[in-house]
Amino acid sequence: MDSAAARAYLGTMDWDHELDARGLLCPLPVLKARKRLQGMQSGQVLRLVATDPAAVIDVPHFCTETGHAFLGASEAEDAQVYLIRKA
Repeated sequence: MDSAAARAYLGTMDWDHELDARGLLCPLPVLKARKRLQGMQSGQVLRLVATDPAAVIDVPHFCTETGHAFLGASEAEDAQVYLIRKA
């Protein structure tokens, strides 16, 4: 799937919880995502919206380290949108 198709696919996915971390800098977007994920059920999806330039590296790394599934990233609302499925 090319990047345009991936962005379109991510834009159609449903999510269970949303976290607006716009304006927060590293490590706050990931720390807030960790806290939100703790209260979610396994298999639920978190939509994380962030403007921190480091999040593009931090979010996938966080998912790898914690076992959550990183479903992808796209641009929307003048920010990056990350989808994370709780392990």
